[in-house]
Amino acid sequence: MLPLEIWLLAGQLIFCLSTFSIFTFFAVCSGLDNKITVYPLSIEEDVSAKKKTVGTHTSYMSCCIFPNSDQQILTGSGDSTCALWDVESGQLLQSFQSHQGDIMAIDLAPSETGNTFVSGSCDRLALVWDMRTGQCVQAFEGHDSDVNSVKFHPSGDAIATGSDDATCRLFDLRADREVAVYNKESIIFGVNSVDFSVSGRLLFAGYNDYTVNVWDTLKTCRVAMLYGHENRVSCLKVSPDGCAFATGSWDCTLRVWA
Repeated sequence: MLPLEIWLLAGQLIFCLSTFSIFTFFAVCSGLDNKITVYPLSIEEDVSAKKKTVGTHTSYMSCCIFPNSDQQILTGSGDSTCALWDVESGQLLQSFQSHQGDIMAIDLAPSETGNTFVSGSCDRLALVWDMRTGQCVQAFEGHDSDVNSVKFHPSGDAIATGSDDATCRLFDLRADREVAVYNKESIIFGVNSVDFSVSGRLLFAGYNDYTVNVWDTLKTCRVAMLYGHENRVSCLKVSPDGCAFATGSWDCTLRVWA
């Protein structure tokens, strides 16, 4: 079962089903206080009384995710590093240091046993990391501004990025290079979030001009443009079954598209 993920403007809130009990959930939030806080959710207890700080960066925390286990948390921060934390002890297990700018987004390779993830940064790079060694194993450049969003292709063989330079790009891990750019001259606003359809044929992107553009990943052409929000689209997520996707915006609304 895939975790239910919900993004907030101040940080990222992730729900992950505990491996210990089907009735226990953990909520993890990160934000401008530089901390990552875990809340064990229970209808029988006061959630705030049970919260626990797992780790602390030296700058704001922009993103966090459970790396295929609720015993560890992977984070990205404005201090230019990613970090892997042990939930129980709060110990820093691994630090990932190669970016030269704020890290804005991270995503895990789509494999239950995968040990790689990708990060996007204000240094205009997308880096692929080995969680076991802490080393950067691939680096992709091409954007002219901050990389705000990164997403693995469902096959695991490519990554998509969205940037303040108003483009989305597709990088092939096997070819070790950029293979597609998704843009139009009429699009001048930055991209905040990207996600693939289940097949990987479509790429959904949320923009600062309040719209969602849908791109054909093979033909590199826009196939749809969706309106509805009244402020920038800050986050976007396709449902696990691929039948719908949700968007969050600075207009303080969440919308579901199907």
